[in-house]
Amino acid sequence: MPYVNIKITNEGVSKEQKEQLISGATQLLVDVLGKNPATTVVVIDEVETDNWGVGGKQITGLRKQDKLED
Repeated sequence: MPYVNIKITNEGVSKEQKEQLISGATQLLVDVLGKNPATTVVVIDEVETDNWGVGGKQITGLRKQDKLED
């Protein structure tokens, strides 16, 4: 039973977008590994931007910086 865990920041991802992620990840495992979609589990975790960092900086701060540069 394949298990896929997708982690994204909680920045307004819609229900429809999540459905596309689940469907796409499932189909990828079917296409590449021949897995049964009925037994493929996909979990999406939404992470607060304060709890996600890149390059030693919080995403919250990086997003604010990006808005200032626009």
